Amino acid sequence: MEIKITKTTNPKTKPAKGEKLGFGRIFTDHMFIMNYTEGKGWHDARIVPYQKISLDPSAMVFHYGQEMFEGLKAYRGVDGKIRLFRPDMNAKRAAASNERLCIPKIPEDDFVEAIKAIVKVDQDWIPDEEGTSLYIRPFVIATDEFLGVAPSKTYLFIIILSPSGAYYENGLAPVGIWIEDDYVRAVRGGMGFAKTGGNYAASLAAQVKAHDDGYSQVLWLDGVERKYIEEVGAMNIFFKIDGKVVTPMLNGSILPGITRNSVITMCKDMGYEVEERKISVDELIEAAHSGRLEECFGSGTAAVISPVGKLRYVDDVFTINNNEIGELSQKLYDTITGIQWGKGEDKFNWAVIL
Repeated sequence: MEIKITKTTNPKTKPAKGEKLGFGRIFTDHMFIMNYTEGKGWHDARIVPYQKISLDPSAMVFHYGQEMFEGLKAYRGVDGKIRLFRPDMNAKRAAASNERLCIPKIPEDDFVEAIKAIVKVDQDWIPDEEGTSLYIRPFVIATDEFLGVAPSKTYLFIIILSPSGAYYENGLAPVGIWIEDDYVRAVRGGMGFAKTGGNYAASLAAQVKAHDDGYSQVLWLDGVERKYIEEVGAMNIFFKIDGKVVTPMLNGSILPGITRNSVITMCKDMGYEVEERKISVDELIEAAHSGRLEECFGSGTAAVISPVGKLRYVDDVFTINNNEIGELSQKLYDTITGIQWGKGEDKFNWAVIL
């Protein structure tokens, strides 16, 4: 893929070393853009100065929600090298999301090549403090100027970058999770497995309710029987019960997380028995009250591993592992971040060095 590069003549001021970065508020000097036109395919790949985009008020993305996005990170390792973590998996998931949303497929090699190219152009924006990273947001939006429910004939594929601070400012502290018993986010046959904005919009009401009661995130139940555990709003979920690692099976309404896949692979490699299956909220509560629930943690790009110390369901609230991070959670976090930062062995060859 040929990518035309136009460098900015007015570079932004980069954050000072040690400056609090937060997440998703600071953006780099450049962005990647590629157009799609029916009959022509994806074309005109380019890197240009970061800028606003102009869309007609009738652009279909505004009215019918035809869009998808991905999220991954670039890391400046302890050796100074820049690493991506399994970008090929993001490309495969993007292809699956596009297929579900009737968006033309972006060749997976082109998807990864575009990410590498924009990161290389703005590599000076990658922070090097412990726990920081350069967040990468590829997304596709429908741009046809038409009010009608049908797939668009034109699209934009864009990648923007944002230097981000450590997810855990105060260390790897366990969080509280609200098991949602009213709203539902997705059902099998819908778009739950796709990474698209509509899934996140559907989660906001419950998220606000949980936050108001002091919980960090929402754990969703299935949308049909409302009794089987699915996923947290921004993470997949894992339980260690009687020494086994248990996680909900992918069923079409759960996002196939890249960190989830990595955790399953590593747990099996460590010798743990891993079960991908249905797990009901009743089974989970019984395991918690009987002391068989030894650990609970979420997995995702942002936090990597997020230990869960408290779960709430209706009027039942229970603490897990004395609200302390478990041994497995800590080991998984250390192993994955070790690969991402070039501090540990990459036995699965997951890091892509630029």
